[in-house]
Amino acid sequence: MLLAFVLAGTLNAQEKPGASAQELADKLSNPVANMISVPIQNNLDYGIGPYNGSKYTINVQPVIPLQLSPKLNLITRYIIPVVDQRDISSDNSGEFGLSDATVSAWFSPSQPKNGWLWGAGPAFLFPIGTDDLLSTRKWAIGPTLLALRQHNGLTYGFLTNQLWSYAGDKSRADVNQLFLQPFFSKSWKSGASVTLNSEVTFNWENNTTSAYLNPIMSGVTKLGKQVVSLSVGPRIPLGGPSSTMADWGLRAAMTLVFPK
Repeated sequence: MLLAFVLAGTLNAQEKPGASAQELADKLSNPVANMISVPIQNNLDYGIGPYNGSKYTINVQPVIPLQLSPKLNLITRYIIPVVDQRDISSDNSGEFGLSDATVSAWFSPSQPKNGWLWGAGPAFLFPIGTDDLLSTRKWAIGPTLLALRQHNGLTYGFLTNQLWSYAGDKSRADVNQLFLQPFFSKSWKSGASVTLNSEVTFNWENNTTSAYLNPIMSGVTKLGKQVVSLSVGPRIPLGGPSSTMADWGLRAAMTLVFPK
């Protein structure tokens, strides 16, 4: 992934995507853009908990828009995590498999108003985890909301959702958590962009908060005929429970882009 990111500028100079590279970069910074994309996000976290554990998570996150009318879109996003973790539940332990899936659906106007776009709708948690330590074993639902503004290559806004469990294994703790992600990005004509976002999770059930800061560098290019975005950056822990918080981390992603 690191090598591919370094080569992105060279490849982009050789063969430009059909749409402008900056336009695609801006759409990728917009969660409710009317464009199909499939991010494959890799997260590495080290120094977790009392056993100095590690965790590798691949999030497959397809975004599929549906045009409901000339003025209204429905943007759906699916987050399906595959997790490989070591020395987290206990010393010399290991778990591998699917974790719970999150599905979001935003009803969003097709055109911004006064430069602002918004989206609102339901979010769902599906307990598809293949290991008890990778799943809440709870079904959950709640609202999700986002708002953003884009102009002159700048994108800024926030995304949030609140989930409450309503069914599942009665022996497991209820899900009652708020996720908040403010974000800011700057793009250039080359298709390169820099993004800064924070991922904050408030667990009301346990009365805990965890937060990460993610500075990301990205570039839009083509691999063969496929338009892609390649990105990489550190995951900086800002705080959280000592049993689950990492000392440091890394994020790298490849997004398959299908512009109209």
